[in-house]
Amino acid sequence: MQESAHGSHGMVTAPHHLASEAGLSILRDGGTAIEAAIATAACLAAVYPHMTGIGGDGFWLIHEPDGRVWAIDACGRSPLALGDAYAGLSAIPWRGPLAANTVAGTVSGWDLARSSLSSPLPLHRLLADAIAHAEQGVAVTAGGAELAASKSDELTCVPGAYRTIFEPEGRPLREGETLRQPQLAETLRMLTEDGLDSFYRGALAERIADDLARLGSPVTAQDLAAHRATSPAPLSVRLRDAMLYNTAPPTQGLASLLILALFDRLPAEQAESFAHLHGLVEATKQAFLVRDAHVGDPAFMAIDPQALLDDAAGLDRMAQAIDPARAMPWPRPSALGDTCWFAAADARGQVVSCIQSTYFEFGSGLVLPQSGITWQNRGCSFRLADEGWNALKPGRKPFHTLNPALAHFDDGRVMAYGTMGGEGQPQTQAALFSRYARFGVPLQQAISAPRWLLGRTWGEESTSLKLEDRFDPALYAQLRAAGHEVELVAPMTAMMGHAGAIVRHADGQLEGASDPRSDGKAAGF
Repeated sequence: MQESAHGSHGMVTAPHHLASEAGLSILRDGGTAIEAAIATAACLAAVYPHMTGIGGDGFWLIHEPDGRVWAIDACGRSPLALGDAYAGLSAIPWRGPLAANTVAGTVSGWDLARSSLSSPLPLHRLLADAIAHAEQGVAVTAGGAELAASKSDELTCVPGAYRTIFEPEGRPLREGETLRQPQLAETLRMLTEDGLDSFYRGALAERIADDLARLGSPVTAQDLAAHRATSPAPLSVRLRDAMLYNTAPPTQGLASLLILALFDRLPAEQAESFAHLHGLVEATKQAFLVRDAHVGDPAFMAIDPQALLDDAAGLDRMAQAIDPARAMPWPRPSALGDTCWFAAADARGQVVSCIQSTYFEFGSGLVLPQSGITWQNRGCSFRLADEGWNALKPGRKPFHTLNPALAHFDDGRVMAYGTMGGEGQPQTQAALFSRYARFGVPLQQAISAPRWLLGRTWGEESTSLKLEDRFDPALYAQLRAAGHEVELVAPMTAMMGHAGAIVRHADGQLEGASDPRSDGKAAGF
């Protein structure tokens, strides 16, 4: 059975083992958790390109040694000039140039995080492993090969360099074959020489804008130059023995915090009991109703999410609306997304929870020939509507499923946790946090244990409650009797996301855990 990793000087967890090693090597060289996270993020772009890359967005939560928690929003906006690109369409395509309709913010997040350091390591050191893996190649994982094969038909018809880079033999790469991304390696090398800001303003930005224009994306050089990562206040909510943090809109951090705040008000005595799963599933429904009605670009929201979390009486009323014995009907559609969450902690007490994504696997499918960047399709979540929630307008941020989580316990522990998985992110966060924090389940077991997902998954229209087939069979009967539409899935499936966690204990000892559903590991020293 997989066990937690332990250390006292540094810890990294990521969904690919080479990315964990890249981050850990930075910590061994005296780098900070922020720098380890940048190295991990860059490496993931090279070794896990179906899940993430520098053509996507990112969000950060950073717990400083003095207890301060701050956030980074590296989310790109829609073009400043949309013109008639979407005339005659009823919805934005999921793939292709018109899906590549927001600036990629990930690299700006690295830049803002690094700018907070007084004596940062040089960029060539932070990106060295990523450059080497992109240039020399990495073995394709089983999950990467499976996704590439299943999505080949819809990706190879997208203009750009997808086929050249990801299908060099005229077919999807198979498990164990070598993936090389020389254009991406050169792009990362340019970033080390010209600075991270050159992604948006400089020679690299000119290459990017040129390719985007040639391929038909509405994102322009002007849009790139206008982009800046920001540092909004993180959202927070008080539980009985911890303060929880998550990112503000346009992310679904509000929903993640609401689920755990509502469950904190419900009776449940044992992990994996009916009260545990039913309570969290019903809290999820309440939280998603709020999310789906209100969360999007914060500049256009009608509610104050922090005020909602601070309203204890209002949270009490939401919890009281949950029937402890019956399931509320749930026909709601679900949000999708493939993502990479990762975390790092250093000996000084800095703990980072970070997530980045190109949205769907391989994003829009638009791979830029000059830079090797796979551009995200996060903006396909916009609605083609004149007004209302998440409507596509010039210069707007799209709704984001991404949300990194962090907790500061009253006993001094600091926990960074998160997962990939679109709609499943808040649900998996709630599962692993409640197991560890409320029921005392060991950290690695809290991640490895069977999980559930309320809602639709890739290629499925069902909004059933899906459970990995490793729970007590009696639990399935109880859930069905309560009115849940139970569907059993494989005992250990990536459908449930790739989760991870790092805990810094009050004495400075570090504990890390990774998900056996992924190709990753937790690595410490």
